[in-house]
Formats: sequence, structure tokens, C-alpha cells
Amino acid sequence: MQNIAPVEMENTDDVTTATLNAVKEKLGMLPNLFTTLAHSPVALNSYLQQTETLSKGHLSSRQREIVAIAIAQENACEYCLSAHVAIGKGVGLSDDDIGRARLGKAHDPLDDAVATFATQVVQTRAELSGDAIKAARQAGLDDGLIAEIIANISVNVMTNYMNRIAGTVVDFPVTKLLAAN
Repeated sequence: MQNIAPVEMENTDDVTTATLNAVKEKLGMLPNLFTTLAHSPVALNSYLQQTETLSKGHLSSRQREIVAIAIAQENACEYCLSAHVAIGKGVGLSDDDIGRARLGKAHDPLDDAVATFATQVVQTRAELSGDAIKAARQAGLDDGLIAEIIANISVNVMTNYMNRIAGTVVDFPVTKLLAAN
């Protein structure tokens, strides 16, 4: 059920309208997430700035999408799952890669460490044991990658929660959530 409807472009200020038009130009569409976040230009700009900054980090676009898919599945956000499955395909994730990411896994050992760590952080609400952190390091995650994964989790949790609370209408090909165990 939709609890917060997207803003209408004609009801936004000039700066927000320009921001939304820039998003539409870049993506070729204006996803409902952005027009829903636009109720708060600060929230919209925060999201845009965070994702732009994170795109310049050490995680590849594939790894960022693996994190996003894993977190969307874990947080039961069908909107984000659908969006990131579509984006993931665009950055080269196969159907098998996507299926594994939904389970917090990956074929490549480093991608698997990224997915496993991200999923563990969300599942435990960041109450990881020293052994889990040691295992992440042994799997190839240094402190910089750990910090970057946490930053990616943060931006994804924000959109997961926003879309779940808003009841954002999915405007991507729908990917149904896996049944809870």
C-alpha cells in the first residue's frame, strides 16, 4: 500500500525540479524512489551525493550491486530488489550472480567476502563477532573495504526503509522477494 505518494514535478521548487530533471537525463527515466525522496530535498540530495561518492570507491559497480541486492533481500524491500536486479544486469551480473547475491553469496572469492560481510552486518545489526571480522579479513577485506561496505549498506538501508515505509510503487521489472526461511 502506498503511504507516501511521489511528488508532482510542478509542486517542487526550482532547485529540486532541476535535480530531478538531471536524474531523469542521466537514467533515462525518473524512478519513483527519487520523486518520493524529493519530499525532502535534503534527503534526495543526501542520497545522490552518497551514491556519487561511493561510486568512486574501491568496490566495483558489480560489488556495489551485489551489496544492494543482498541488503534489499535481507530487508525485504521489493522496490530496491527490483531496481538493483535491473541495474545489476546492466553492470554484467548474470541471473546466477543475482541469485547468489540474494543469498549473500557470490562465485568470486572477493565478491563472496563482500556479500557475506554485508549480509552478516545487516542480519546481526552490526553485532559481529571478532571471529566474523577475522574471517572477513582472511577472505580479503581490509579495513578500508570494510568501511566502504558499511557505507554502501548505509545508503541501501536508507532507501530500503524509505521505500518500505512509503510503499513506493515498483517502476522496474518486479523481482519478487525470496520467501523468508
